[in-house]
Amino acid sequence: MSTGYWRWLVKCNQYCLADYFPWVIDDKVVGFIHQSRLPLFLAQVNVFILEQGKVLLHPQLTASKQRTEIVADVTYQWYQQGVVSAWCDEMYQVSSHIAMPPLMLLDRSMASLFGIMKYGVHMNAWVKQNNAFALSLWVAKRAKNKPTFPGCFDHLVAGGHGDGLTVSQTLIKECQEEANIPVNLAKQAKAVSLVSYVMDTKQTLCRDALFVYDLELPIDFQPENTDGEVESFQLYPVEQVMQLVAETDKFKTNCNLVLIDFFIRHGYIQADEPYYIDIMQKLRHHL
Repeated sequence: MSTGYWRWLVKCNQYCLADYFPWVIDDKVVGFIHQSRLPLFLAQVNVFILEQGKVLLHPQLTASKQRTEIVADVTYQWYQQGVVSAWCDEMYQVSSHIAMPPLMLLDRSMASLFGIMKYGVHMNAWVKQNNAFALSLWVAKRAKNKPTFPGCFDHLVAGGHGDGLTVSQTLIKECQEEANIPVNLAKQAKAVSLVSYVMDTKQTLCRDALFVYDLELPIDFQPENTDGEVESFQLYPVEQVMQLVAETDKFKTNCNLVLIDFFIRHGYIQADEPYYIDIMQKLRHHL
């Protein structure tokens, strides 16, 4: 099945950096804008400029709040014009590093258009069935009215890391919203890994770093969606999930990477796999 896994690593790391202009704020590269999108940006002469092969904010935009408000006005117009299909009303930090203060904020819907680094949480929720070696994973089926990946399989809990919360606070929030997992139980989730990838999608650059958590749930726990974004939940034996990842396109794309990471960490994919080294290296790609 290793070739089936490898195809996801290839798909999630396809891009040509030569097609992009770096977006720079205060001498720091914070994003990448596709050359085909450049006229869209440069039409806003009081907001964006091109200088020495870099997209910059207008020199008069010096304060984080000012930048956020001006760019929000422009990008909301782009949403109304159909440049993007959704407006999330959820702000992401724009910075050169997650530990650095944000240089401005940007609506989540625009993150890939600007090629900024996005962060999220994905939680593998599993139970032990029959004996300690028989694991089953909870799988969520996304609602059919979701703007992205409608009806696809997803992690029990997954979501973007927006402004104003720590990573662990984001996880607890998503646990409550997506599966109605009590706070005391959600706090038992362990941060176990990080998966990252860079992918060109329709002349935008998706740069994601996913904080991976594992949580063993009680055998009698029944998840319940509270935000309307999940259609149903199902328990699948790990071996069946492995087959779905290797042989189908049923899972939301980036979930496949997090699941492959789970299979490796729990010993289901071992070093004898022909693509083992390649998979390990590709699971943590950084631009």
